Amino acid sequence: MAQVCEVCGRGTTTGNNVSHSQVKTKRTMKINLQSKKMDGKKMKICTSCLKTAKKNDK
Repeated sequence: MAQVCEVCGRGTTTGNNVSHSQVKTKRTMKINLQSKKMDGKKMKICTSCLKTAKKNDK
């Protein structure tokens, strides 16, 4: 569970690579995780949660 946000629980999703001839192959889309210190402990948090946390601090 290395690629999971500790705040919202969002992780990797799957989708398709689509070529010019419409041949589809499976791929994974990883989320943008950042290691940040929040409330005194180190967390892996996605950028959308980080943006929301920064907005709520104001």
